[in-house]
Amino acid sequence: MNISSITNSIAKSNNQQENQIKEKSNTFENILNNAIGELNHSQVQGYNAMADISTGKVGNLQEAVQKIEEAQLSLQLALEVKNKAINAYKEVMRMSV
Repeated sequence: MNISSITNSIAKSNNQQENQIKEKSNTFENILNNAIGELNHSQVQGYNAMADISTGKVGNLQEAVQKIEEAQLSLQLALEVKNKAINAYKEVMRMSV
């Protein structure tokens, strides 16, 4: 009996189960990727609103300015979160074990 084929099939089924669990769970990586995607979407909307204002294609100036402000605030928030994470990492690295 060939044991290597059995172990290969077990390894494949384990990898499939792990991938399904990772897809369903809210891992830090997934949360971070979603947040960055939302930030990017907000920035694109802000840039499009600026382009519409500059070309005169904007229908509602208030909505365009609101999108620009939202993009600016979301970028500031992301930068502050990044700075806090870096400071926390540095502090952890300074700790003696």
